Amino acid sequence: MRCRDERHSRKKSKTSNCGHRPFRGTCRGNRPPVTAIAAETSSPTGAVALQTEDATAAKEKAYAAMQEALKNLEAAKVAASPEKLAEIDDDIAAFQEIYDMVVAEAAKRREPLPAMQADVDAAQAKYDEAHNRTSGLQAELNKAIDDGASNETIKQLRGEIMSAERREKSCEDDLHRCQRRLESQEKRVQYFESEAEEAKAHIDEDVAKRDALLGDLEKAQAAYDDACKAYEEAKAAADKATSPEIAKPTETVPPSGSAQPAEATPPVGSPATGKDALPSSTKQANTSSGKQADTTAGKLANTGDTAPSAIALVAVAAAGLGITATATRRIKNSK
Repeated sequence: MRCRDERHSRKKSKTSNCGHRPFRGTCRGNRPPVTAIAAETSSPTGAVALQTEDATAAKEKAYAAMQEALKNLEAAKVAASPEKLAEIDDDIAAFQEIYDMVVAEAAKRREPLPAMQADVDAAQAKYDEAHNRTSGLQAELNKAIDDGASNETIKQLRGEIMSAERREKSCEDDLHRCQRRLESQEKRVQYFESEAEEAKAHIDEDVAKRDALLGDLEKAQAAYDDACKAYEEAKAAADKATSPEIAKPTETVPPSGSAQPAEATPPVGSPATGKDALPSSTKQANTSSGKQADTTAGKLANTGDTAPSAIALVAVAAAGLGITATATRRIKNSK
């Protein structure tokens, strides 16, 4: 009977030491919290690697843009080379000389135009006078015939009409000659003015071409300078991202109330050390819950945590309650 009670007591002791719920709960408390796992998966090392990759890509992109800007600058320099600009300047100078010459000639040809116009006006007046004279004599002759004037009078009027017609014809010829001279002079003036306009158009075209080449060169130089500045900034950012200070992640201080899985104190009964193994004898099982709690709290204090986490506190309370319950059952069994 006594052997039977001892076997029963040993079985109860083994069940209370190994299979009791607080012991398994304490084991689960040794697992890293979810926040710790998330912190490990999103470690600063991955963020630094991503930042370094982005900085390197930005540097390569800036370098390509700088090379493209340099290519455009070289092309602009070739287009606006000193030889090309000198050739354009020579053309401008040649057309400027032509322009000055034809403008001067047009002005010279324009000077006699007022006098020629006056000659035309005078010739026109003489012609009008001669024409009126002829017309008047013709009207007088017609009246003399109608009135039945003598043949001598009619003959005299006809002679005067013939003289007036010759005078009219002479005035008409003078008028036409003056008009032709005036028109010819005006055409010469128009010709030189047209040449001046054409020379001026060539000058404006060459000046615009030269200004466009110089403007393109200035813009290409400014774009290249901006690209170089952008590349220097991207290079500095990439060098900073790949420097040892940035590549090595700094130690982060966990927020208050969070667990530290790397430095967690092994729970009671953990096989890590022999000191913290769960007591198997009845005398060790009757240890008070206050002493067990003080011991666990002391171990948590040795980890460096100023405020123990909620999981650690629950583990301490559960461990104390489990031991008390075990001691109570053993006392009842002994009775």
